[in-house]
Amino acid sequence: MKAGVERRKRSDNPLSQIVKRFSGARVLVVGDLMLDHYIWGTVKRISPEAPVPVVNVTSESMLLGGAANVCNNIVSLGGIANIGGVIGEDPSGEWILRNLREKNIDCQGVISEPGRPTTRKTRIIAHSQQVVRFDHEKKGEMSRESQRKISSWLERNLPRYSCLVLSDYDKGVVTEGLIKAAINMARELKIKILVDPKISHFPFYKGVTLLTPNNLEASQGSGIEIEDEESLIRAGQSILDKLECESVLITRGEQGMSLFERNGEVTHIPTVAQKVFDVTGAGDTVVSALSLALAAGSSLKEAADIANHAAGVVVGIVGTATLNQETLIQELDREME
Repeated sequence: MKAGVERRKRSDNPLSQIVKRFSGARVLVVGDLMLDHYIWGTVKRISPEAPVPVVNVTSESMLLGGAANVCNNIVSLGGIANIGGVIGEDPSGEWILRNLREKNIDCQGVISEPGRPTTRKTRIIAHSQQVVRFDHEKKGEMSRESQRKISSWLERNLPRYSCLVLSDYDKGVVTEGLIKAAINMARELKIKILVDPKISHFPFYKGVTLLTPNNLEASQGSGIEIEDEESLIRAGQSILDKLECESVLITRGEQGMSLFERNGEVTHIPTVAQKVFDVTGAGDTVVSALSLALAAGSSLKEAADIANHAAGVVVGIVGTATLNQETLIQELDREME
């Protein structure tokens, strides 16, 4: 009898039902595409040449990063993704484009820009710890021609999607002009706009549906140092007022998340992470889950709760991680036990 009641309760889990509706939900992503390159190894000694560890390399791996990782998460969770951004005419760009296509992600909005290297982050990992990271990139704004092509692509494709995600890593794709054009298009079409922000671009995000800064970004964006619940609430309300956005979700690491809504409601969501090994890509997972939940008809609170569980899984994995629908449902249902 107890097992039967348990099965019924699990099947009635409203958050799991929302996640099942991710299948077929359509999200368009614009942002900075990156290649996450990992070199894995072990350390047994310090170099005699300098006080640095000597890493004995055992393997290498490459993963989709930045906006490409957002799309990877959307598809892994059952959604349909379309992406716009810039890559270079180099092997890293070719790798990103090939892997996006293999995952059935629409790449017509990905522009190959001459003279611009594809952003590649190389991390050396030893014994599950990051030893060092080095970046290959050019952070200046993309060319006017690339901006024109992406704006045109956006105008043609946006009406077919339920949510627009701006994945901003401050690498040159998310420019002021492109953001304003994207926001105006989306608002006219009544499409939800979600932004994973960078502090230098905060003034550009005026009027979006949902902004997802981390604790530091929220402090800097509001000009209020977040030290306790009172300062947290003032910071969240300040961002809402300054940017005239509908909602702000501040991600707070081991302290969970806090959702601020235009109607004045504040919801604190405690973390569900069991272990935290690596936060790389956690923001990508959060905005992916949020966009799919909203596209599937959830409320903001439901979407934030689902995203919190999604983040709780990926921070327990070393390296840029993706999450599938089945694992997320299992994580949500675990609380019903």
